[in-house]
Amino acid sequence: MTKSELIERIASKNPHLMLKDVERIVAVVFDRIINALAEGDRVEFRGFGAFSVRTRTPRIAKNPRTGEQVKVEERNIPHFKTGKQLFELLNKKQ
Repeated sequence: MTKSELIERIASKNPHLMLKDVERIVAVVFDRIINALAEGDRVEFRGFGAFSVRTRTPRIAKNPRTGEQVKVEERNIPHFKTGKQLFELLNKKQ
């Protein structure tokens, strides 16, 4: 699902809201998630999952083409862990 598909679905289920308002709401939610992660906070949606930031330590890697050693700096990466409800839904026994 893309951002525009999400906006369309929300708008179709809420006909009392204008499309521009739904776009603004989705943009604000995404911006808040991004800002919280940038500040080092954790964002959790119960039943769905949690977004957090993890730090990768600096290391020495190899360039796959040349075999030359390359110094990789420390960096922060986003991480998502599924919530129990989503995990169980995706892995339900048939």
